[in-house]
Amino acid sequence: MNNATCDLLEQHFDTAFAAPDGIKKLRELILTLAMQGKLVPQDPNDPPVSELLKDIETEKKRQVKDGKIKVPKPLPPVTVEEMPYALPLGWVWVRLGEIGLINPRNINEDSKLAGFVPMPLIPWGYSENHQFEERLWGEIKKGYTHFADGDVGMAKITPCFENAKSCVFTGLPNEIGAGTTELHIFRNSYSAVVPRFLLHYLKNPHYISKAVSNMTGSAGQKRVPTPYFTEQPFPLPPLSEQHRIVAKIDQLMARCDALEKLSAAQQEKRLTVHASAIQQLLNIAAADEHLRAQAFLTEHFSELYTVKENVTELRKAILQLAMMGKLVPQDPNDPPASQLLKEIEAERNRLVKEENLRTSAEEHISSEEYLGQPNGWEYCRLGNLARFIDYRGKTPKKVNSGIPLITAKNVRFGFINRDPYEYISEDEYETWMTRGFPKVGDLLFTTEAPLGNIAVIDIKERFALAQRVICLQLHKSDMAPYLKYLFMSLPMQSQLLANATGMTATGIKSTRLKEIPIPIPPVPEQHRIVAKIDQLMALCDTLDQQIAAATIKQTELLNAVMAEV
Repeated sequence: MNNATCDLLEQHFDTAFAAPDGIKKLRELILTLAMQGKLVPQDPNDPPVSELLKDIETEKKRQVKDGKIKVPKPLPPVTVEEMPYALPLGWVWVRLGEIGLINPRNINEDSKLAGFVPMPLIPWGYSENHQFEERLWGEIKKGYTHFADGDVGMAKITPCFENAKSCVFTGLPNEIGAGTTELHIFRNSYSAVVPRFLLHYLKNPHYISKAVSNMTGSAGQKRVPTPYFTEQPFPLPPLSEQHRIVAKIDQLMARCDALEKLSAAQQEKRLTVHASAIQQLLNIAAADEHLRAQAFLTEHFSELYTVKENVTELRKAILQLAMMGKLVPQDPNDPPASQLLKEIEAERNRLVKEENLRTSAEEHISSEEYLGQPNGWEYCRLGNLARFIDYRGKTPKKVNSGIPLITAKNVRFGFINRDPYEYISEDEYETWMTRGFPKVGDLLFTTEAPLGNIAVIDIKERFALAQRVICLQLHKSDMAPYLKYLFMSLPMQSQLLANATGMTATGIKSTRLKEIPIPIPPVPEQHRIVAKIDQLMALCDTLDQQIAAATIKQTELLNAVMAEV
């Protein structure tokens, strides 16, 4: 490895630390450089590979003569077209089947202990240490793949192969073992390769991605064919260089491990500090303490909000503070919420008299049911705030075009997404929509699958409503934006879950939903709360965009540096 490559590799450690998946890509780069002969310098004093190949042929003939192996089937030489890159001087392209035995069998006494290794005990990714269960050889010698200490095993079936499940077997009882049939085994019978050098080759994502396109079989049961594994072109360096490469890989992978631990620790610290600051905001009552918590977040804003997890928690805290009456100041000049409740009651009574509106919600709310009661706020059960329009029974048959059908899949957390587009016929619409018609400004709420999504209707065309979606037609329609944010807050989502039923699919019945107590601020305060939430959510959107842009930039920088090697 020349000095320029060393310098660039050093750059990778700093760049990879900041980039998403950077350390993962760095590990991949280390293995790629290793297999290209660029990780350690070549030593002109190393015995050439040509001598190693002669020794291999001599050992093959000896083992054939001694009856240990059959005469190996000759393999075609590696063609220029099969060589993915040029090798350093002293290296040679060979086929795996030339330099070792593929999928050999063991011979031992049935009463001897051996290691049994099912697929779950094979390590994945860059891990190397396998486990085993002790079994008698006679119990496992039939129907399983054989291996021995020093053999290299590689999973051949999807998705285990793609997950780099592979290892060098070591420490087996009596140095032998058997296990899952979904392994290819390489036995280093001619001492041609350092087993861990071959293992690093097999774990290299470049090797894995190329082999995937050569797998055979049906979906979910694709395998790397034995002929492909046997005839795999393999870059063979001198043995002494293989040892140096493995040692260098160990050194660099240890640095990657340390970087991962440092990165995880820093991430955990950011999340913990942020969670603590947010918890102060949510728990403290004194105004001066509240201001100190806000000041802490402001002072450390750029450091705390560099990860999406913290932005997600900030969104939750904004909604929770709003519903606790801590997001905007109360104004003693606001008309009291009790006046709003009188207006709601008057409208409800009119609807009962003129439109035969039915309501089953209790009037009385005990203080034990309160989520908290900021100054000037009142409580009212949801069933007394709105007409419930919901549909039960079998949803009408869907057609390719017609009246749009809004289902629980369309109602998201705070908005309506028209995808997937579904329709029912005009005739079905007339017979189905008998309980009322949703209109712009109403709320849509999902009762299950998923529970608790809510959005304000912004669809101007006619549409039908499917099961598991309730339309809340508020007696005071301008409360919809506030109620939307209220239902998105953590305390209200927790209350929904507490009132939910069901074993397999958690849902809430409309009768229970109507009884949920709703905190009601004065109307002007509702407007201030919604405006403040909108402002802060826009800030969160900006933060998410900045994090995404920084992530892309870091990834591009890492890719550019990697491309120079």
